[in-house]
Amino acid sequence: MSIYFFGLVAASFFGFSTSPLAQELKIGFVNTDRVFKEAAPAIRSQKKLQDEFAPRDQEIKAVNSEATEVKAKLEKDGLTMAESEKRALESELARLSREIQRLQREFREELNLRKQEELKIILRIANEEIDKIAAEEQYDLILQEAVYRSERLDITDKVIKALEDD
Repeated sequence: MSIYFFGLVAASFFGFSTSPLAQELKIGFVNTDRVFKEAAPAIRSQKKLQDEFAPRDQEIKAVNSEATEVKAKLEKDGLTMAESEKRALESELARLSREIQRLQREFREELNLRKQEELKIILRIANEEIDKIAAEEQYDLILQEAVYRSERLDITDKVIKALEDD
């Protein structure tokens, strides 16, 4: 009986070696940083954001230029101008400084929000392409983060090319 049991265990053990568990996994890796920088949708998105925020950037530069002019006038003529005029220019400079800080803060907040919205769109599109590649080439696992990976596992170029073709 024990020989029969040992034979059954041995047969089942050898049977596992031909099971699907023993088949080699096909693994891929995608460098999402590269996709976010090099893929056509990412480049279009970056251009779109630059165009969208360029007027606000120009507004900040104009206010900054105005503040620079007021500061230069204070430094140049401050010693010779009337005290009331000097206080008025100092108040104007303080107001412009607060305005610049407010504009820059709002600009950064809104730009970051828009970047996150655009990244979500790019990520969704990229994930759809990754799913297509995984299905077509029968990948078992595709990773986005890894401490170490072999270059032969990297499918980033395929993903970037697929995104350009869309």
